[in-house]
Amino acid sequence: MASRLEAELHLVSPEIPFRASSNYAHHTWARTFHSYPELYLRPQTLLEIQKIVTLAKRCRRRIVVVGSGHSPSDLTCTSSWLVNLDDFAEVLGAEPEKKRITVQGGIRLRDLNLAAKEYGLTMRNLGSIDEQSIVGAISTATHGSSLEHGLMSQSVKSLRIVLANGQVVSCSESQNTDLFRAALVSLGALGIIVEVEFELITHTNIEWTQTLFPLDDVLTDWESTLWRSAEFTRVWWLPYMKRAIVWRAVRTDKPPRPPMSNWYGGSIGYHTYHILLWMSNYVPRILPAIEWFVFGMQYGFKDYTSTTGVEEMRTGLLMNCLYSQFVNEWALPLHKGPETITRLSAWLNGEPESKHRIPFSARGLYVHCPVEVRVSDTTTAPTRAFLDNTVEDGPTLYLNATLYRPYLQDPPCRERYYEAFEWLMKEMGAKPHWAKNFSTVTQPEIHAMFGTNLTSYLRVRNEVDPDGQFVGPWHRRYILPADSLGGLPIEEREVNRRPAKSGGVVWYGEQAPRKLSPTSSGSELSFDLMAGAEAESTLLNESDYEYSHVEHLTHGSHNLTYTGTEVFNKM
Repeated sequence: MASRLEAELHLVSPEIPFRASSNYAHHTWARTFHSYPELYLRPQTLLEIQKIVTLAKRCRRRIVVVGSGHSPSDLTCTSSWLVNLDDFAEVLGAEPEKKRITVQGGIRLRDLNLAAKEYGLTMRNLGSIDEQSIVGAISTATHGSSLEHGLMSQSVKSLRIVLANGQVVSCSESQNTDLFRAALVSLGALGIIVEVEFELITHTNIEWTQTLFPLDDVLTDWESTLWRSAEFTRVWWLPYMKRAIVWRAVRTDKPPRPPMSNWYGGSIGYHTYHILLWMSNYVPRILPAIEWFVFGMQYGFKDYTSTTGVEEMRTGLLMNCLYSQFVNEWALPLHKGPETITRLSAWLNGEPESKHRIPFSARGLYVHCPVEVRVSDTTTAPTRAFLDNTVEDGPTLYLNATLYRPYLQDPPCRERYYEAFEWLMKEMGAKPHWAKNFSTVTQPEIHAMFGTNLTSYLRVRNEVDPDGQFVGPWHRRYILPADSLGGLPIEEREVNRRPAKSGGVVWYGEQAPRKLSPTSSGSELSFDLMAGAEAESTLLNESDYEYSHVEHLTHGSHNLTYTGTEVFNKM
């Protein structure tokens, strides 16, 4: 490959750098998956990105774009070319009067919010963390928890994307609409999104309160006040305690006020919980006691115990993700929440089958908690993404079955727990979150869930990338139809996986063996959106580059106190 690349590099203009490393190990944030890309690239300009796309096609190599790697699935694994846009993360312009900001695709949500603050603006909603790149967040249908807001991609007013032919195309609700609807949840299979125009709101603080409630109270208030008494609401359900922590937040003019600190909230609590989780991998039956102790120390042992705080919205909406974890999240109609939670609770607590009607045994099974419960409403979205997994005609509930991996060790309950959890989700009419660890879903089931929307997405995808330059085995497994001929000409397929010494799975791939030549024209002749494209020249060159990769043990909103990093200041 080195000689082929060297030859191709000398064929095109030498002015533009090719910032590539051949000695890089990629892993997800949770270290659930590892892979070793042939090349790791960190472009700094649009021309460099175009050059990468052109060279990859000439060298028959797949391209995968990665940001923080927070998604715990194998979606970003590759043995081909891995592109990181951290050095392509500038603010390109702001229109404070329209409450909009235009940024390059690699900017992290944290930095976007910090830049927006200078103009008196902030993002209207956030998920659990702000470590993701803006492109990674919108491409996987990231959401927060509020019935007043939908997916993060609903705030995207326009974007620009480099397609497989090296051309840059602009799209929006009114321009290249089908491409826009496909790119809003792109799954990385269309091209490289290089610019995003994002709509914000006026910068504000929020006052939040989190309270420990009996689960019965939560289910009783489900249809009345639970989700509608504040702009932002999320719930952590503790299955063995049959309790839940309800977190609510409203906008406020009050000055910042940190929550009350305690000796357990810093390093002591963090390491105590981690050690107890590690012990539970060998003695799972202690998990209910761990749940009682850890969350009692964090939130209180008595019902209706509360904690409050006032923060900027950009940090107040964040949750603390403490340890490596598997995450299995599904979206279903909000009104089905009480039945779904009641049945799953009965199954986890070993109650008679007549109460849960789940055809899998829970005997001897104990799971890490909690189950995260969040909501959104996308019914008023101006443009709906083809692969939007939310409910179209009403509010959406998200159930997230998190399983921690203490010291990077997989919990013994995972396979059986997720098999039962996904069975129940499918029976309740749910759809999986694209970035999570679902495993029992098949391509025909995905097609049945998304119907003509998936058909439309695949039509656009095939037009802009007919050779499969941005396609890998994850896409083939879940959204692309089976191909008996071995795949698209440049498609990557999985050939092996093995346990990693440091935990998780090492993933290996190769280009599809199908003996076809990539299309000479690329997508410019097959994709009529080129009429609205901003065709820009492609130039090539090579230069050396040094890389650094910053690791974070935790994600979220942390404060440094006398007991260490305060990870238990809120859920």
